[in-house]
Amino acid sequence: MQSKNEKSNAPLSGVRVLDLTNVLAGPFCCHQLAHMGADIIKVEVPNSGDLARQLGADPVLNKNLMGISFLAQNTGKRSITINLKSTCGKKLFKELVKTADVVVENFRPGVMERLGLGFETLKKDNKTLIYCAISGFGQNGPLSGLPAYDQIIQGMSGVMSITGNADNAPLRVGYPIADTVGGITAAFAVSASLAKPKNDRGGFIDVSMLEAVMSTMGWVVSNYLVAGKVPMPIGNDNFTASPSGSFRTSDGLINIAANKQEQFEAVCHSTGLPELITDERFSERQTRLKNRSALTEILEKVLVSKTSAEWQNILNEHGVPAGCIWSVPEALENPHVVNRDVIGKFTNIPGMEGDLEVIRPGIMLDGERIATNEPPPFLGEHTDEILRELGYTTEQVKLFKQENTI
Repeated sequence: MQSKNEKSNAPLSGVRVLDLTNVLAGPFCCHQLAHMGADIIKVEVPNSGDLARQLGADPVLNKNLMGISFLAQNTGKRSITINLKSTCGKKLFKELVKTADVVVENFRPGVMERLGLGFETLKKDNKTLIYCAISGFGQNGPLSGLPAYDQIIQGMSGVMSITGNADNAPLRVGYPIADTVGGITAAFAVSASLAKPKNDRGGFIDVSMLEAVMSTMGWVVSNYLVAGKVPMPIGNDNFTASPSGSFRTSDGLINIAANKQEQFEAVCHSTGLPELITDERFSERQTRLKNRSALTEILEKVLVSKTSAEWQNILNEHGVPAGCIWSVPEALENPHVVNRDVIGKFTNIPGMEGDLEVIRPGIMLDGERIATNEPPPFLGEHTDEILRELGYTTEQVKLFKQENTI
């Protein structure tokens, strides 16, 4: 049975995913799959649900179990509450698994096995089940049993050690990058597994947030592994090129990325400093890197004569990648972002004043923005509906509620 959240022409239309995840990495994974058309059934703990329902900047929404952290990454999902610790709850979940293509969970390793709902148990009733477990450190190894949140992973992956500059590093990246990268990695792995023919599917996906983040540090890691260069924090500078980084203008900072020789020369012409092209300190890439501070000082004496927006236009016209450094509101309100329809809007949500706006994945298919049709679900909003799909009667559902199974 197709969910009303599915789009018949979407890549994952007809795929059912059971989302047992909490807070960010797992929900973010399933959020991507929902935008691709999958029927995401969020299986939550009765009365409390996903912890993200209580997180966010609006206390009223938190109290109503619709916290902003939850709203941001759960559109297009359906919510059912099941007590997985009860015998009847386990039975209901196994019935759901029979109808599913994928299970995604982000408990600590071993939790699902202790519940009697691990992969080896579930695949007995669904031989083609794709089971994705997201954890901080993976399912085995000396650290596998440790708890992990985003900042823990940022610190242990090496990310914080290279973020900031020599005076203030280590610094945390300003948003939960480890959770987000872990979620995207899981969504990629699940999607790749779903690409197999139905009868050839099935298997256990072990996603380590630590490894997922480290794998995104390719150049930095390889500079150490191959060249023996220990990565160091260098602030807004690009360690591979100069002038490439952030530079002062009359009203703040601008990012300039002159990574090629011709781009460096274009910067010199754009700023009225053509003599720098033949200056032995700056004429070649390696000498520019050695003399980065001197080059920056010379350029900024000119750059402070105009605004960041003015220099963005001038430099881009000369073929030099350059861009203003926007705040989040400025980025969201920019005409280009607005034109690309990256913000999804949901109206008439009970308990909320005004519309709900959330950011969508950065993907267009055949010229159209991928989008979910339904707002984030209230806790247990679709419990009755999903149980009816499984064939349970109204009386049976009432009994489940009386027994605190759902």
